[in-house]
Amino acid sequence: MTSPFEIPLGARCVAEKRCGFLVWAPKTQRVDVHLLTPTDRVLPMQRLERGYFHVEVKGVGPGALYRYRLDGETERPDPVSRFQPQGVHGPSQVIDDRFDWSDANWHGLPLRDYLLYELHTGTFTSEGTFDAIVPRIQDLKALGITAIEIMPVAQFPGSRNWGYDGVYPYAVQDSYGGPAGLKRLVNACHAHGIAVVLDVVYNHLGPEGNYASDFGYYFTDLYKTPWGAALNFEQAHSDEVRRYFIDNAVQWIEEFHIDGLRLDAIHAIVDPSARPFIEELAAACQSKGEQLHREVAVIAESNRNDRRIVIPREQDGWGLDSQWNDDFHHSLRVALTGEQEGYYEDFSGVADLARAFGEGFVYQGEYSKFRKRRHGNSSGGLAGERFAVFAQNHDQVGNRKTGDRLTSVASFEQLKLAVAAVLLSPYVPLLFMGEEYGETAPFQYFVSHSDPAIIDAVRKGRGEEFADFRWSGELPDPQDEQTFQRSKLHWDLRQEGEHRVLLDFYGELLRLRREIPALSHLGRDAQSLRVELYDEAKAILVVRRHESSEVFAAFNFGAKTAHPAWRIPIGLWTKQLDSAGSRWGSPQSGKASNEAPESLQITTEEKLVLGPWSVVMYLKSRE
Repeated sequence: MTSPFEIPLGARCVAEKRCGFLVWAPKTQRVDVHLLTPTDRVLPMQRLERGYFHVEVKGVGPGALYRYRLDGETERPDPVSRFQPQGVHGPSQVIDDRFDWSDANWHGLPLRDYLLYELHTGTFTSEGTFDAIVPRIQDLKALGITAIEIMPVAQFPGSRNWGYDGVYPYAVQDSYGGPAGLKRLVNACHAHGIAVVLDVVYNHLGPEGNYASDFGYYFTDLYKTPWGAALNFEQAHSDEVRRYFIDNAVQWIEEFHIDGLRLDAIHAIVDPSARPFIEELAAACQSKGEQLHREVAVIAESNRNDRRIVIPREQDGWGLDSQWNDDFHHSLRVALTGEQEGYYEDFSGVADLARAFGEGFVYQGEYSKFRKRRHGNSSGGLAGERFAVFAQNHDQVGNRKTGDRLTSVASFEQLKLAVAAVLLSPYVPLLFMGEEYGETAPFQYFVSHSDPAIIDAVRKGRGEEFADFRWSGELPDPQDEQTFQRSKLHWDLRQEGEHRVLLDFYGELLRLRREIPALSHLGRDAQSLRVELYDEAKAILVVRRHESSEVFAAFNFGAKTAHPAWRIPIGLWTKQLDSAGSRWGSPQSGKASNEAPESLQITTEEKLVLGPWSVVMYLKSRE
């Protein structure tokens, strides 16, 4: 008997006008494939071991529509559908996975060279498609971006959604341009030397169009997630569930040439097995990268502050390449705005930011008032590329009540200070689409469900989510199309006033980070990094070194002039960046003030004066 583990999942063309179908359906006694086109016919499938069903059919090629008929009655789309041209409730379609790639010489980028730019396909352009992103790639390249991170594209209900309600992990959203559109985008990015990271969701499936449980034991009642039934990664039949998601992850790397995966909210995956699912998935992705001679990165979103996620497997870790560090964002946000509601109550601002600069996690086992328990473990000894940091991202903007960006609450000087903190840090930086020019449009939560009960549940859930923040004002309706339209970027702002100055400031910071070895090297040992906190002055000094290259950055996170007794290393220093310099002044104010000197000759301590909300960076002159 044919082994189901030697056959790819889903519908795959095995020859000209011949297609193989494999589906896992242990809950059924019989599965037929109902071909709707090119001719309407129903064909029985052979039952294989462990609940798989398989058939090869002649006369079927790309474009054919089909469903599975379960036990002669219920018809459902394929859980491994590669394309849903009529939406989540419509039939699945056989696709042609061939593509004329032109990236044979592309081998990816090491994670330490990533300058990430997170974008949402539907709101990045007015058209909201993969193809509409392509003309903007050269703008991102000119800015200094080396990798884009695309929010989830797995098929979701309707035409507008953040992507975390996907119900067909293998199918690329039809309204974005489907699988061919995504391949064109990836190919174009690689032509510009830009890597592509895809956000994937393996902690739940969305509520509408989710028919997986009609086929198999994908879910467990033992655990819950905030967004839907928990996936079965450690009970009976979990090997097949693991295969389903791991094969999907490998598909993105192999078939779509994706360079990295961002794993959404892995803290919502409960898996006490001896070899956790996430560890197994990361190993499979990295192995596929080695096989293809390409750099592949697996990046986790986790709120656990757990070093084991990025510890090598040979040291009993999970072996992922990096993880988002929310502590850096939270401490930076509090330092800039003083906000203390919700999870921000755990952060005091500048002191915590200094710790995040130097150590990674702020919470490394300390008591968290917000969680009402101890939180995290030590991040000491981890390389800088093990953390991705940001001043804004889709969560930290979109999960505010009105989706307001930092632009709406921070001054022009604070915006410059925020990005300097991110880009001068010894970590992998991530920017959120539009922040580079101070986009004013909000990024709000939007959906386009068709089930009234689900729509009401989403509205209720969003209201409950903000209870800890005590925010006032009306909550934007996620189902209203205007909520989606308000979230689209205004690209024309890039050339106007402060927006243009801010864009150039971002570009200069990215250039300095790329060209100065002390900044591009992400070492965090005592020889590579020193962080000094001047708490009373609300100031931080960061000294970074790599071989003969040495820089220092001095930050003032206060509304008053700061002149602490800086512990700047002895030597001659030349200014490289000054956010208070006339070049980076607000056009509205005419020019900036409090410019730092062009050079510093440090012999003992230096009375360097920094204006409010400003940063300067100096490069040490070689002897």
